Amino acid sequence: MAIELKQSLKLTQQLLITPQLQQAIKLLQLSRTELIETVQKELLENPVLEEAPDSDSPEKTQTELAEAQTDNPTHSNEAFDKVDNSPLSNKEFDWGSFVENFATMGSREPRSLVSTEEQPNYENMVSQATSLQDHLEWQIKMGSLTAEEEEACFTLIGNIDDNGYLQSSLEDLAEKTPFSYDELEDSLCIVQELDPPGVGARDLKECLLLQVKEYGPDRSILTTIINKHLNLIEKRNFAALSKKLNLTTRKTRELADVIYALEPKPGRAYSTGTPQYITPDVYVQKVGEEYVVILNEDGLPKLQISNLYKTAIMREIASSKRNEKNPLNDEAKNYIQEKLKSALWLIKSIHQRQKTLYKVTKSIVSFQKDFFDKGVQGLRPLVLRDVAEEIGVHESTVSRATNGKYVHSPQGIFELKYFFNTGLTNSSGGEDFANEAVKQLIKQYISTEDIKNPLSDQAIAAMLTQLNINIARRTVAKYREMMGILPSSRRKRVS
Repeated sequence: MAIELKQSLKLTQQLLITPQLQQAIKLLQLSRTELIETVQKELLENPVLEEAPDSDSPEKTQTELAEAQTDNPTHSNEAFDKVDNSPLSNKEFDWGSFVENFATMGSREPRSLVSTEEQPNYENMVSQATSLQDHLEWQIKMGSLTAEEEEACFTLIGNIDDNGYLQSSLEDLAEKTPFSYDELEDSLCIVQELDPPGVGARDLKECLLLQVKEYGPDRSILTTIINKHLNLIEKRNFAALSKKLNLTTRKTRELADVIYALEPKPGRAYSTGTPQYITPDVYVQKVGEEYVVILNEDGLPKLQISNLYKTAIMREIASSKRNEKNPLNDEAKNYIQEKLKSALWLIKSIHQRQKTLYKVTKSIVSFQKDFFDKGVQGLRPLVLRDVAEEIGVHESTVSRATNGKYVHSPQGIFELKYFFNTGLTNSSGGEDFANEAVKQLIKQYISTEDIKNPLSDQAIAAMLTQLNINIARRTVAKYREMMGILPSSRRKRVS
């Protein structure tokens, strides 16, 4: 078969995601904090973009723009609207005036009323939480130990986790460090004497024993309970425990209360984790009989195109129409055009994000109106498809819009994803029950149960079946574990 070269044309269609569309999708799924960080980063990188002062009104901005366009007032707005779609003309514009305007319009540093010498040092105003490791090392340094003993204690402290437990065995540390097993054991005794009580323990039992070590006259009995009868304390079987200890039930309860008051995680008080404060993205308020959706715009930077670059662009367009030459080269004009397109698209993407978030929240409110009226009991099953079909978008768009977004409602603050949940079938043929509503019912049943005869999972399932909720025992157990509730055998209290 002969080999030959041919030329051919082929027409195909491809779905491509432009960089602008990628940016819009990214902004939609960002949380409020991430959005603010992204906008601040763009403000630093894009000179065309600036944050609008709160005092500036839209009317003032339009007036300033109109005053700057003196060459062609009739078509100035139309020309500006087409900047992102039409390339800048190759004609030059007055760069000297451009720089002069920049110098006169530049921002000034606000002068402080307090002199630099009188201002407090910034470092004196910054506080930092003390970690467990720092607290332990400080106590070691305050003691009268030799340098070798301090180093061995520091080695042990470095292997204590945030809960206050020693993670490595002394045998492993003896192999990996220059200290012998006996030296590490002596140093561990020193560490276990430090504050907080129970630190440096290797398991829960040792942690509790360290805390009752200096308790007083009941120390021996508490030590016996922790060593031999901790399972009865866990099950709250005070009758069996009283019999084994040959004590009255009242005395046994008093000793049990002492053990319950001990700290199973000694390092909890020195946790360095910072609390995460939630700022709602949307407010839902009841006005009359209807619920109104209000977007939370507080704290979000209000963006606008810099008036300086607006003026420069309009002058360039006016100069090109008069065929005047300007010293600005094509590279500079392309740079301004590129940054202008980026700024306009960012503003448009943020507006679209807010618009989508408003539509999604409004749709959720319409579906879950009973929840906002009655609470969790009124929650109904809802999937992404229901909201997507109502507002005319794809399910992935709804998923991105609800990711990391929070709503403030009369029932409290909830993540938007909270309102999407599957349901359990109604045996009577009515509307299905949302799983969150069923969890709330299980929690109510358990909170009102007899502590001497707590409800089993099978009993709870039977009670829910009477409400036409088709649920199995294993589903009740799964929901109970998800809520962190112990089984009936461990909730029982025997007098």
